[in-house]
Amino acid sequence: MTLPAQLPPPGLPGLDPGWSRLVEVPRPDRDGTSPAGPGAVDTWHLLDNAADVAGPVRGTLLCVHGNPTWSYLWRDLLRAGAAAGWRVVAVDQLGMGFSARTGRVHRLADRIADLGALTDTLGLTGAVVTVGHDWGGPVSLGWAVAHPELLAGVVLTNTAVYQPLDARTPAPLRLAMAPGVLGASTVTTPAFLETTLAIAHPPLARDVREAFRAPYRSAERRVAVGDFVADIPVDAAHPSRPALEDLAASVRRLRVPTLLLWGPRDPVFVERFLADLLDRLPHADVHRFEGAGHLLPEDADVASAVVAWLNDRLDERLDDRPAGPLDERPDDRSTGDPAGRAADGAAVGEPRDGTRDGTRDGDRDGHQAAPAYRPLWRVLEERAGDGGVALVEMAPAGRGPRSISWSLLARRVDELARGLHASGVRPGDRVSLLVPPGADLTATMYACLRLGAVVVVADAGLGLPGLSRAVRGARPDVVVGIPRALAAARALGWSSRRVLAGHLPPAARAALGVECDLVELAARGRAARATDPDPLPTPGPDDDAAILFTSGSTGPAKGVAYTHARMSAMARAVGAAYDLGPRSGLVAAFAPFALLGPAIGATCVSPDMDVTSPRTLTATALADAVAAIDAGVVFASPAALTSVVADAGSLDDTGRAALTGVRVFLSAGAPVPPELLEAAGRLMPNAEPHTPYGMTEVLPVTDISLAGIRAAGEGEGVCVGLPVAGARLAISALDDDGAATGPPAGTPGVTGEVLVSAPHVMERYDRLWLTHRAARRDAGWHRTGDVGHLDAEGRLWVEGRLAHVLTTPAGVLTPVGVERRVERLEGVGRAAAVGVGPRGVQQLVVVVETVPAARRPALADLELTERVRAAVDVPVAAVLVVDVLPTDVRHNSKVERTRLARWAERALTGGRIGRP
Repeated sequence: MTLPAQLPPPGLPGLDPGWSRLVEVPRPDRDGTSPAGPGAVDTWHLLDNAADVAGPVRGTLLCVHGNPTWSYLWRDLLRAGAAAGWRVVAVDQLGMGFSARTGRVHRLADRIADLGALTDTLGLTGAVVTVGHDWGGPVSLGWAVAHPELLAGVVLTNTAVYQPLDARTPAPLRLAMAPGVLGASTVTTPAFLETTLAIAHPPLARDVREAFRAPYRSAERRVAVGDFVADIPVDAAHPSRPALEDLAASVRRLRVPTLLLWGPRDPVFVERFLADLLDRLPHADVHRFEGAGHLLPEDADVASAVVAWLNDRLDERLDDRPAGPLDERPDDRSTGDPAGRAADGAAVGEPRDGTRDGTRDGDRDGHQAAPAYRPLWRVLEERAGDGGVALVEMAPAGRGPRSISWSLLARRVDELARGLHASGVRPGDRVSLLVPPGADLTATMYACLRLGAVVVVADAGLGLPGLSRAVRGARPDVVVGIPRALAAARALGWSSRRVLAGHLPPAARAALGVECDLVELAARGRAARATDPDPLPTPGPDDDAAILFTSGSTGPAKGVAYTHARMSAMARAVGAAYDLGPRSGLVAAFAPFALLGPAIGATCVSPDMDVTSPRTLTATALADAVAAIDAGVVFASPAALTSVVADAGSLDDTGRAALTGVRVFLSAGAPVPPELLEAAGRLMPNAEPHTPYGMTEVLPVTDISLAGIRAAGEGEGVCVGLPVAGARLAISALDDDGAATGPPAGTPGVTGEVLVSAPHVMERYDRLWLTHRAARRDAGWHRTGDVGHLDAEGRLWVEGRLAHVLTTPAGVLTPVGVERRVERLEGVGRAAAVGVGPRGVQQLVVVVETVPAARRPALADLELTERVRAAVDVPVAAVLVVDVLPTDVRHNSKVERTRLARWAERALTGGRIGRP
């Protein structure tokens, strides 16, 4: 059946009727090289914003929808493109949307040829960027490969260009393609269309759903929906298989700028399709919109992302610039020094050792020059014959402490690296390590680093949902894990290759798909070394080394990519800041910190505790760990340190004696109250308490001792000290809307977002191009997402997170200063300051933990409310009490203010006051 093309009905939300055009196109013959015959034409409907583009046209975006959507999918991009100077042509493929129903079956090769005929008719010239979604992706790529003279870039969203013959077809498509189901679900009924519309996240508005339904109101208008599904080449005999194979091979030759935008919750175009695209287009920029799904242009702001990418990659092509100078500082400071010198001679925002500028020629993002690169495994090579203790496991499989020498660790690292190589793991492959702290984790991690494989370290402290999102997003090639982790890897499809850390009977190994265990892997390495003793390939300093993950305290945990050079610089920074080296002992109650030990030559031990719950650390467990290696340095999160202080009464004389040998203890992960440092100091009387400030993206940034905190006195926020050697700080001032819009500056007393420049700043956010772009929008600086200010001595005061800034009728308000004042009140433990109501007129609500703990969440009594209001110098709308404030999973220390704000708003607007 044939039906003519037509214009969309008026009144569709977001659609400008002026964009709609009907275009008659000479019909290509089946080989796509010539017209089918005189007068043979097909009429297309398309959306074209050419009339709306103001000024010179920078190029054309050629947008191709998939099945069963239509050009309406690109309405936001048409509007955003016009404002940015880009013509956008969004087509309705033949048989789809409001284009003609031709009565013919259009296979993949036909659709590519049809699109080429259309663009010939339109006479497209200049730079063309193809944009494709779903099965519009292969069609747009087919056009791209066929038009190299016009192609300037490629954008793809939730699509695929190849389906291996041995790969299982995604479940929704298997169901739709089943005999007897295909026609009924795609043509006779709108089931396929309705299912597609139902998997939007968040759900589509009613009028938007109606707009997507508009071209497909009858079975006659849905014929091509069924044809599209039937044309998926899932077997070798399918008519479209040759075209798909040719296209998949040709895509590898594309070298134009490419952007891959992805919704991970897609049940059809799952993560393996993204991995395949990255394999074919390794130069592509990638952004995964966590929480979004198949209908990505509806789920997320794809239009703004595309325009931002066009600006960066196709128009201005940002140069690699060194760190920009700070804004000129006022010279009316009390010191009379126009550079704002601190007492120790360092300029405001500069490191304590007085180093300045020092950006390295060729440094890709302008962070400060690092000392000569030293590989992370170099200490292991140097100490391969050393029988001294490298690390201690406090409770390996219930057998008590076990010491591992440097020589044994070096040998096992070499064996595992060679074993991985013999098993087919190559430089750049990703290996997820789901192993508790100890010898297995340390040896496997350094083996991967030595080989050049990229370690993916998503610790159990993220919790199972966070861990699953992290590992799935990193897309590892191999998972090394304990049995429980491998069970999750198999169930959730994290990787098809699994290596066991531990022991299982053969039946259990087979059920989990275990390829080998670490003992067998080491044996492979020994065998490989016997036949080929030559050194393994050596990764370079700019090769990726690791993907680490943020704590997820302000959203889904973000993957953070470090190169070998930047990880090496991090190890040096930690060693230099706390005098850690070959004769040092480090107790790390936070597993990632312990993993740096072999790189700096320090002997390490993790206490006997549940690493997923820092509050399980006891005073006795800490003392035992200190005694095991005669440790001089201890690192623990505030939650872990609080637990130790609370458990101090359980220490015996031996434990107390062991703690007297500690010379420095560190606590970080959230603001650390001086009272906690003082209490811990009484347990470690010869230790200097320190609280470093940093984050997964760059650690450490600053450091301060308890004496330094006392010297700084009271202020707005928490004083975290001066920059460590090699680091620089700047502040981007907040505007009246609470946004950090100011340029990098070092003016004392100005509150804004904290910016850092250092050799050990991460390389990039992993597969989060937009996030990375926002964090690095100032040349050479990393935006941390924290807010604070610098004082006259160059010390940094942290006032909270940018996402938690309140915008009240009286102005911008940061939370930490309010919280600190409330926490000094008798009967109050921790406090959280949150905003309720619309931005600009938010009201301050304070949520407190009471001591003793409240029996249930409630409004505070009048007496406590009055005391809180008296302590705070801004209006407080309400005070709520809880037994415990919700915190991040990893550290059990960072208060989840966003979650508390939602809870407080519900509670204060008549909702049930349940647990936050």
